[in-house]
Amino acid sequence: MSQETPLVGIIMGSKSDMPAMEPCMEQLDAWGIPYEVKVASAHRKPAEVHDWASGAHERGMRVIVAAAGKAAHLGGVVAAYTPLPVIAVPMKTSDLGGLDSLLSMVQMPSGVPVACVAINGAKNAAILATQIMGTGDAALQQKIIDFKREMAEA
Repeated sequence: MSQETPLVGIIMGSKSDMPAMEPCMEQLDAWGIPYEVKVASAHRKPAEVHDWASGAHERGMRVIVAAAGKAAHLGGVVAAYTPLPVIAVPMKTSDLGGLDSLLSMVQMPSGVPVACVAINGAKNAAILATQIMGTGDAALQQKIIDFKREMAEA
């Protein structure tokens, strides 16, 4: 992670989510996109989540990626406190394989949207975050164009 102002905020509910989120960070690193990582549960540390999420846009972030498992309310709680787009990554769980997390994330009430990728889809979250930022940044959009061309040629 560079020392530049983070463009992407990555928040996860538990330190145990870190290994599953590494592909997100690795993809952002590969593209030189600065990010910030926060570990805070929507249920165990709600005030900390509120403070972090409500100030993210003022700190220069442009997209937030939120990863959580089981009840998986983190993405929705973050979305309630920020004007930034939020991408949720449902974590695979031992109980229901991540279906519980997925359903919690995609069933958001009207007015509080959260985009959602596949269960443990951390790399796709980084790609989607870059696509979103690329709508207003030609250099980031070029990274996506190059990435898709490389995939097609592989």
